[in-house]
Amino acid sequence: MGTTYDPTTFLTSGDFDISEPGFVDDPFGAFAAARGCPVHQTTARNGATLVTGYHAIVAAAANVPALTSSLGVAVFPVEERDRTQGPRSIIATDPPEHTPIRRTILPTISPQKVRDDYEPITKALCEQYVAEFGDRATIDGAVEYAQRIPARVIGIILGVPESMTDTFVGWVRDVLENAAYDPQSGAKSAQELLEYFLALVAQRKEEPVDDITSHLLAATTDDGQPLDVRDVVGNLVLMLIAGIDTTWSAIGSSLWHLAQHPEQRRQLREQPELWPQAIEELLRAYAPVTMARIASEDTEIAGCPVPKGQRVWMSFSAANRDPEAFPDPDVVDFTREANRHVAFGSGIHRCAGSNVARMELRIALQTWLDAFPEFELDTATPTTWAGGQVRGPRTLPLVVRR
Repeated sequence: MGTTYDPTTFLTSGDFDISEPGFVDDPFGAFAAARGCPVHQTTARNGATLVTGYHAIVAAAANVPALTSSLGVAVFPVEERDRTQGPRSIIATDPPEHTPIRRTILPTISPQKVRDDYEPITKALCEQYVAEFGDRATIDGAVEYAQRIPARVIGIILGVPESMTDTFVGWVRDVLENAAYDPQSGAKSAQELLEYFLALVAQRKEEPVDDITSHLLAATTDDGQPLDVRDVVGNLVLMLIAGIDTTWSAIGSSLWHLAQHPEQRRQLREQPELWPQAIEELLRAYAPVTMARIASEDTEIAGCPVPKGQRVWMSFSAANRDPEAFPDPDVVDFTREANRHVAFGSGIHRCAGSNVARMELRIALQTWLDAFPEFELDTATPTTWAGGQVRGPRTLPLVVRR
């Protein structure tokens, strides 16, 4: 592939790489140019299939176990390992193992639990971070705000000290972002993350407290059996990785959008009843995640053959911009009524933490807009983006007015 990113031909080139900087900075032109073809194949990364069509992704997500999660869901795998041993999470298992574990975990992140326990924590953190800006006129909305919120909220939920926040962020970035360029660093961080949670689980076994780690250790499946330690550890790792980068990317992308649309900021002030629809629309338009599956057998997606062993990239962001599912898909419309977006995935592996993510996004945006009703992009300093598995602003320079 050439060094110049051309969105009109990117997905038809046959050797595209979704870590290409131009694509990471602005994938939407490539999605628009490729509409009408829901599946695209590349020779990059030892060969992969990218699914961009909405209906194709819904069908692919349901095609289990032919498109399996049990062989790994990372778009850029950090290592090959024996998956019959070691940690196991709901995102990387298929039925029958998947179902009882997911059912056991869901009560710990139920809508009531999120509303009663996690929302007050999130609100207090957002207000604290906003207050720390004082009278400053320029703020990095990604580094200084969006990226701080989920890292601390998920740390509180999991029962880990605030002093670990920066370490968690580093581990997650290595696993999700840097693995595309430095697989060894990604593997090292994944191992360190695993060892941390193994030690935490051992500690909570001896001294349980009121956190998810202790709750999972005390939980039982439908047949009355406790969760295996490998399931507890695997799902703690999942909650951390999935709960940090995805949510801060959604917050950052939403701030980036609102900074350029004063009419929509005004709309939310004048019609606060639109907040639920606005959150869903921002999630649709800027869905951050691309999820991978592996073909466990020869299969097909939307009539396109996928050979056994090939990695399949499901771009939820592209699916949410498919005009076959969403009229005027590139228009962000806070009054959009029918919005069955797949920002959280589709099927049995749909994100179990969506309640937490929605709440964090809403509280973060509402708190920001209360403090800074008027703000815009700092034109002197460009926004930078990270991509691959999760796309969102790495830096987001903003000029604010109180």
